[in-house]
Amino acid sequence: MSRNYDSLHDPNAEYTMRELSSETMGATAKRGGGRDVEITDVQCTMVDGNFPWTLVRVYTDAGIVGTGEAYWGAGVPELIERMKPMIVGENPLDIDRLYEHLIQKMSGEGSVEGVTVTAISGIEIALHDLAGKILEIPAYQLLGGKYRDEMRVYCDCHTEEEADPEACADEAERVVEELGYDALKFDLDVPSGHEKDRANRHLRPGEIRHKAEIVEAVTERVKDRADVAFDCHWTFSGGSAKRLADAIEEYDVWWLEDPVPPENLEVQEEVTKSTVTPITVGENRYRVTEERRLIENQAVDIIAPDMPKVGGMRETRKIADVANQYYVPVAMHNVSSPVATMASAHVGAAIPNSLAVEYHSYELGWWEDLVEEDVIEDGYITVPEEPGIGVTLDMDTVEEHMVDGETLFDGA
Repeated sequence: MSRNYDSLHDPNAEYTMRELSSETMGATAKRGGGRDVEITDVQCTMVDGNFPWTLVRVYTDAGIVGTGEAYWGAGVPELIERMKPMIVGENPLDIDRLYEHLIQKMSGEGSVEGVTVTAISGIEIALHDLAGKILEIPAYQLLGGKYRDEMRVYCDCHTEEEADPEACADEAERVVEELGYDALKFDLDVPSGHEKDRANRHLRPGEIRHKAEIVEAVTERVKDRADVAFDCHWTFSGGSAKRLADAIEEYDVWWLEDPVPPENLEVQEEVTKSTVTPITVGENRYRVTEERRLIENQAVDIIAPDMPKVGGMRETRKIADVANQYYVPVAMHNVSSPVATMASAHVGAAIPNSLAVEYHSYELGWWEDLVEEDVIEDGYITVPEEPGIGVTLDMDTVEEHMVDGETLFDGA
């Protein structure tokens, strides 16, 4: 069922004093130089990739269109539609104010965390693409310039025999030798055959030995040809996570990711401080206000925000700035299409403490067909010098892979 939010009653407007529209703020001066541009529409289309990617487009009266992407999740397209009347008529160059405007306007609908932040992230990324095109500069320039021309990519690897240490090692070697990656990640929350209870988060000794065997097989096979991280997907108890981290300390582990659930910061801090195995966390926290607690409590060795989920490009830059004060590197989690992947590369190029950007779609044969440009070559992304994010949607591919029931958004 289609809904029209253009004239929907706005409860927040009745009690918030922090209305940040250009009219309320008095930010209406003429700008000149082709910078007097207004947003006329916001549209999105969901594509059925290995994740359901929500692509976002912001249209202007200058005929220039910006493309972004929100992290996948039910309700995200509807939230984007809900926010459209809040930014139509605004100047898209005011990215930071519009971001804060949406955060405030959507405060009663959950803009502290969750899918509301995700939806705002998709609009924010599209605004960076749009602003770059209007000003004729690449998106990284809007974030302060760049530290590097290329962004390292780590490949999230899988095999049909994910619980077999040798099968994982074989796939690691193939990805390094045939696909050219020098950074990998494998899952450790895989069945070992020793499980007794799926709910209690406890790892029995045999389970820990099995996971250590996977780590040993993969790291010994690739040796210095690649860095290898291992993901636990928030599965284990604090005690089990500490025993697992201790069991793999002797191996060359790049990092151990999300060993415990994300809600309890004290448990996360205790696990991280109990081991010399580097611990990475961050994809299930929102905005700099949540990520900074991990950093300031030294509950992480590496922070892993997911850019189109955490709040967008500028918010990720803010997280990186806090992390840099604690000498913490940034490894961006990423399960996106080429659009947000390239946007993450722009962020990674603009921050000093960037390690890598994740790539989660190497088994999806048409991933790169979604855009006209080449994105990843030999495990690296060359940061584009074209205006905006630097990718152009292939509309035929978008239409071919739309989620059932979706409508293709308008062309640029």
